[in-house]
Amino acid sequence: MKIETAPSILPERQAKPKWLRVKLPTGKKYTELRTLVDKYSLNTICTSGSCPNMGECWGEGTATFMILGNVCTRSCGFCGVKTGRPETVDWDEPEKVARSIKLMQIKHAVLTSVDRDDLKDMGSIMWAETVQSVRRMNPDTTLETLIPDFQGIEQHIDRIIAVAPEVVSHNIETVRRLTREVRIQAKYDRSLGVLKYLKSQGQRRTKSGIMLGLGEKREEVIETLHDLRAHDVDVVTIGQYLQPSKKHLPVQSFVTPDQFEEYREIGLDLGFRHVESSALVRSSYKAQKHIN
Repeated sequence: MKIETAPSILPERQAKPKWLRVKLPTGKKYTELRTLVDKYSLNTICTSGSCPNMGECWGEGTATFMILGNVCTRSCGFCGVKTGRPETVDWDEPEKVARSIKLMQIKHAVLTSVDRDDLKDMGSIMWAETVQSVRRMNPDTTLETLIPDFQGIEQHIDRIIAVAPEVVSHNIETVRRLTREVRIQAKYDRSLGVLKYLKSQGQRRTKSGIMLGLGEKREEVIETLHDLRAHDVDVVTIGQYLQPSKKHLPVQSFVTPDQFEEYREIGLDLGFRHVESSALVRSSYKAQKHIN
């Protein structure tokens, strides 16, 4: 049964609120990294996703890299990544990513990927190879792995745990009621199970993220925070959903800074070690802090 969502309350072409306006990235470190990325055609999510925090993160020596191609086997209603039949796995990719991190002199790298449900191992072997390559070439760089759910199969998740990234992240993305429409092939409880399993197997730091503005209610956001904390998640990020294109789910509301601050305080009261909560927060925002 299709889940009903509230009709959009936003008129077309409504201007974004002032708190969503982004300053152009500046600074010496940003300029240096931008030059390297362009010169060597390095692939970062920061640039390809036009992240609003790129200047700030790069200035602090943090960047995000996507592995396993740029075509996803899933078709989530919020995501701007292409969906369809992915290309063949590039087994040179681990070395390419490691070399990019070295060239950029990244202190803290975040690795993420598309879903690869087409592969028998769902990409988990490539994940492990990439972490190991980054470690060999950049022994002083810390790592966060923002992983897919691997359909909840423990054998695949174990490969991530075995290479011991400082942080393992998996995003719940939205509240339980909206999951089937927003994430389509994903399951709310399966994501919680992945996060719980990571911690039960000795992963020191776990993390998840939520987007707001998709039609969720305040009490549902709070329920999601309770669910994440009950599954031993250490860090949560909360940000505003923005529609990638007209084909994607519409924005139902722009959440105010005061609302984001309330959720931050609730999260801290629940016992999360870190809560990043504001309109422009994305999964890897201030990621270097989350290893502590």
